[in-house]
Amino acid sequence: MMRKKHSQKPSIELSLPKKLWIPYLILLGATLGAALCAGVFAAPVIFHADDLLGGGVLSHYQEGVVMTQIFQKLGWLVNLACAAILFVEGYHFLRFWRDSWTFYSAFVTVWTGFLFTLYYMPQIVEFQQRGETIVQNGLFQKTHMVSEWDFKIFVVALTLLLGRYLYRKIV
Repeated sequence: MMRKKHSQKPSIELSLPKKLWIPYLILLGATLGAALCAGVFAAPVIFHADDLLGGGVLSHYQEGVVMTQIFQKLGWLVNLACAAILFVEGYHFLRFWRDSWTFYSAFVTVWTGFLFTLYYMPQIVEFQQRGETIVQNGLFQKTHMVSEWDFKIFVVALTLLLGRYLYRKIV
């Protein structure tokens, strides 16, 4: 009885030198971790500070100002990651090293990342400069809700991008 030979998948070559590839993956992982920390850990704690410290410590507006500062600082990392993704994925695209999962997740990551930092964040800061009454404004509430969804989509797309690279290197 003859056994069929199992053909092994060809290993994926790194298109970038390791000197650039490893920092790229670390940057993606660090950005994902920071985004999760801001959205999953910091936001619920800040917006429920009254439960921890008792009532009357911060108004909802003041909690929002604190959260905005966190997201503005995170914005630098998001912009750096998006620029790196543009560079690496553009290089892969030009070298014909293309994968639809990677391409689309990179596109969505960059689109939503820059949309969040360059459109929604400045708009929310501008709203906040109008004072505490802005919290009741319908346009502010809609903008804030859409920015939250944008950030969630960014996190999911970044997870898919990083996961795809890690999967391709492990399997």
